[in-house]
Amino acid sequence: MTLAFRGYCKHIKGGEIHYTYLGPSATQPGYDRYQLRLRLFISCQSTTGQLETTVVLGVYRNSDNYLVQDAGANLTGSYQINLTNPSPCIVHPSPVCYWIREFTTIVELQKDPNGYTVIFQRCCRIDNIRNINPNINIGASYFCEIQGTHSIGENGINSNPDFGIKDTVLICQGKRFKLDYSATDAEGDSLTYEFSSGYVGGGENNAVVTNPGPPSSWQPLKYSAPYSGLNPLGSSVTIDRKTGIISGVAPPGGDYVVCVLVKEYRAGILVSSHRKDFIISVDDKCDFPSADLNPNYITCDGFDFSFHNEAASTPLVHSYYWDFGVPGLTNDTSNVAKPTFTFPDTGVYTVRFYVNKNEPCTDSASTLMSVFPGFFPAFNAITSCLKNPVVFKDSTQTRYGTVSSWYWNFDDQNGSADTSVIQNPSYQYSDTGMKSVTLVVANSKGCLDSVSKQIDVSGKPTIIFPFRDTLICNIDTLQLHALGNGDFTWSPSDNMINPDSPDPFVYPKTTTWYTATLSEPGCTNSDSLRVRVVDHVTFFPGNDSTICLGDTITLNPSGDALYFDWSPAGNILDNPKLKNPHVAPSGNTTYSVVASIGKCFTTGSVNIKTVPYPVSDAGADARICWMDTTMLNGKAKGSRYSWLPSTNLSNPAILNPLAYPLQTTEYNLLVYDTLGCPKPGISKVIVNVNPQIIAFAGNDTSIVVNQPLKLHGSGAPSFLWFPDFGLDRNDIEDPVAMLNQNQTYIMKTFTEDGCFAYDTINIKVFTTAPDIFVPNAFTPGNTTNNIFRPIPVGISDIEFFRVYNRNGMLLYNTSHIGSGWDGYYNGKLQPVGGYVWMVQGTDYTGKTVSKKGTVVLIR
Repeated sequence: MTLAFRGYCKHIKGGEIHYTYLGPSATQPGYDRYQLRLRLFISCQSTTGQLETTVVLGVYRNSDNYLVQDAGANLTGSYQINLTNPSPCIVHPSPVCYWIREFTTIVELQKDPNGYTVIFQRCCRIDNIRNINPNINIGASYFCEIQGTHSIGENGINSNPDFGIKDTVLICQGKRFKLDYSATDAEGDSLTYEFSSGYVGGGENNAVVTNPGPPSSWQPLKYSAPYSGLNPLGSSVTIDRKTGIISGVAPPGGDYVVCVLVKEYRAGILVSSHRKDFIISVDDKCDFPSADLNPNYITCDGFDFSFHNEAASTPLVHSYYWDFGVPGLTNDTSNVAKPTFTFPDTGVYTVRFYVNKNEPCTDSASTLMSVFPGFFPAFNAITSCLKNPVVFKDSTQTRYGTVSSWYWNFDDQNGSADTSVIQNPSYQYSDTGMKSVTLVVANSKGCLDSVSKQIDVSGKPTIIFPFRDTLICNIDTLQLHALGNGDFTWSPSDNMINPDSPDPFVYPKTTTWYTATLSEPGCTNSDSLRVRVVDHVTFFPGNDSTICLGDTITLNPSGDALYFDWSPAGNILDNPKLKNPHVAPSGNTTYSVVASIGKCFTTGSVNIKTVPYPVSDAGADARICWMDTTMLNGKAKGSRYSWLPSTNLSNPAILNPLAYPLQTTEYNLLVYDTLGCPKPGISKVIVNVNPQIIAFAGNDTSIVVNQPLKLHGSGAPSFLWFPDFGLDRNDIEDPVAMLNQNQTYIMKTFTEDGCFAYDTINIKVFTTAPDIFVPNAFTPGNTTNNIFRPIPVGISDIEFFRVYNRNGMLLYNTSHIGSGWDGYYNGKLQPVGGYVWMVQGTDYTGKTVSKKGTVVLIR
């Protein structure tokens, strides 16, 4: 079969081939009839010469790659799909538009055990696809598999799953999205979904392939890192195996090839596989306020957790509201962007998060927050000589739940299986050296952590001492301890009980080094520790000190004592048996201590004197307007003063400086004296700054003579407009102006506190009837005249303003007064030339005003 096509296009956005079983052949016994449908997705910028009306589908037998027939398919459907009404909360949305071209034919195929594959090849995909390389002049292959009798039996029937049309979705970069790629199956078979690689086909010199090659000749697309056929949109986007829902956080703006493979199972047997290859466009301009949290969070090392919005930052978010889900509490909320919350107890909490709550464009998210602190991963390793295995023992502690899983990496560079998933494994190393062993451990509550430790694998068994140097009194007895695999012998054995055990008792009269020898089959090792012996305790309780009344001080004795007992214990903040306890005396206090080494002891004492803090009074809180000034009124008893922070103060070293902060600020008055307290007395005062009043009298506008114009001021609760010429009132936010000449109004907006701000509005009055004026040229990217927008005069509403190219494709559409086209479509600047525009609005009398014309895009 020979067909002629003119031109090749770079506007293919996807395709699939679907087959429907029609029944047995009426003329050929042993043959079945199938309807084949090729569905092509074409860019709306395609021209007439690029939209062929006949295509060729190659049908190959799977058992031997034999070409059974080239089936010609005729165009049976062509329609355009647009996303015309995106959410009003999405700003700067790009148009979503493509053609769907459907070609169908009927074929009769002989029953075959392995079935058939149907292929269509075409050039070219759109250029500059982001996740493949190369990405210029790349063709496409679309194919489907017709099942054989091995999978459905001699009398079985089947039509492959149908994806349907559900692709009109606007996806904004960095935003979470969902895209429905589910299919339906006529026979009710089970379906599973996964990402798969797309395929190359066709070229510049062979745009529509009339003799597509066998499956063995097809080449998969080459993806560019970090993308692949299995991760076409990056690691943050997945497909649900059961539902076919693609979801996640959108990658950077651009076009991406996505191929979804649906597998059809009947009674547990794979019947057929069906692919849909489509180019998803991610918009790099659109934006909307969004709230996003991970499905689950957990803290395993405390009750505090810091939250933040997982969605990309955007200026469209004006406010935040967090509800941390503590039962019975109403104050477990926050309105900051990145709050840190302390949960009162362990458990699982439902945390809810809102952006722009109670506004028209709001969003929310929720998550499960698990709080189970007290998870500490740890392990010990008992090494031996190289010929014996190293014994690993998990010593992880968890306060909640149970330790439930382990993964060990033994770092054996020459070993082929140096991992384990049991709790207490043994491992035989292949060579000596330092090994970085890692344990990844989890508990039943969901805590997951890891710990690494360096171990030395050598030719000697490992000896572990809990201590290597200790001190006793000459009338004491001490038990030594050693850990290791094998038999221990200690020396010298004088003044020792059980020298052939790992834990002997010793009672030396002088300082002695003890050596432990560990013997295992084929290897030995020795190591030593020291026992220092004294006949009395050397001890100094520390110097007397002076502190500020109410402060805490750490007692700091010196000497060789090992054990301590301080008194009085009433104002000791921690354990009185510590060497360095923290104390908070309520007055002058003498602390006594008994210091000991075993049965030897001595005593001592230290005096702590307390002096009151210097008196500091920063004065009453104040409230000022933005950019205003107030005087701080501090009082003090001291020798010198200092205000902190010192910024926005006339003189931070006096009691009464002028303060002019731009935002609410807490000032601290530090007072010092010479009576003995080494710290300053501190008090605070808050200067509350009223928010800046953003006065807005409205955008400059144009009206016609005798057109009532309702002004809309904003800023503060009260208003005053002047001059009052032409106004029905000048003391409200929205007076009505009736003018017959150009006029400028000054608006003052103020609060009951006396804070105020000004703004102006310029009103141009035309002597014409209401109309919509439209420029005839603009220059995108220039500093002036870079936006093509209509200028309404006497118009209350714009119903639509649309811009089309010469092929009739819609490039821009808006109904907002003041908005206009920047010359771009799908992120690409459009070529120089003429474009058609249409505009329609309603004037202030209710009459419809419609106009159309052309504009020239200039560079």
